[in-house]
Amino acid sequence: MNSLKWMSLAVAILLLSGAAGAQDCVKTVRWFDDAPYSFRGTDGVIQGISVDLSRIVLTQMGCQVKWVEMPWARALLELEQGRLDVLPGALRKPERDAFAHFSRPFNRSPNVLFMHPSAAEKYRPKQLSDLAGTDFRLGAQIGVSYGPGYEALMKNTGFKSRVTPITLRRGAWQMIEKNRIDGLIADEMTGLLELQQLGLSHLVAKTRILVSGEPALVAFSKKSVDANFVARFNAVFSELLEDGRYKDTLQKYLPCPVSVEKLGCK
Repeated sequence: MNSLKWMSLAVAILLLSGAAGAQDCVKTVRWFDDAPYSFRGTDGVIQGISVDLSRIVLTQMGCQVKWVEMPWARALLELEQGRLDVLPGALRKPERDAFAHFSRPFNRSPNVLFMHPSAAEKYRPKQLSDLAGTDFRLGAQIGVSYGPGYEALMKNTGFKSRVTPITLRRGAWQMIEKNRIDGLIADEMTGLLELQQLGLSHLVAKTRILVSGEPALVAFSKKSVDANFVARFNAVFSELLEDGRYKDTLQKYLPCPVSVEKLGCK
């Protein structure tokens, strides 16, 4: 029996084991205007990489999906309180383990530093830590994890004092345009798409500074989702990786050849 048949059998067993609970399964899933991961299309339908993948997996598990629109920081709080069941696109952190289960790696797109050209010329950083001890003004989204390197820098009082907390990233690009901040950490693909949509690609440029490259996971509230549900979610998701549906889903939204092994662009 080949690996795909074994995987299908395992998925079937896991789904049957949770069938009784799935009959009344309704899960709230966070979305926000954050293309290509989640956004409302011109036809009004909520779509995107995280949306489509979550919908496929949860539907195959026998669950009804209830989409809830909210910014990231609030979504983390709602997940912790058990008022939100599923949060796609999360990074695993020790403090989040206290209130969330996590899926296997879901997708990968690095967080990079974007800068105004004049700031890039002035500071010429080769890595994020080069900005410590300067007067560089950085924007970073509230509640978003940018990896251990960034967390270490945030222990530097001077560096932290020049970081502007951002709730909505689209507004942050305009803050760079208006010279209120010098740069912003953002998901590479999302940043490039937003700058293009806002007509700011000529004013803000992506640098080669990689802030974090960890794969994004799906977080589940421990108050409303048990470990068995997460295991079944992982099993169905693994089937998507095997049968080509994962690659086909990403390819609809990414302007690059998709690699299943890399969970994103090749």
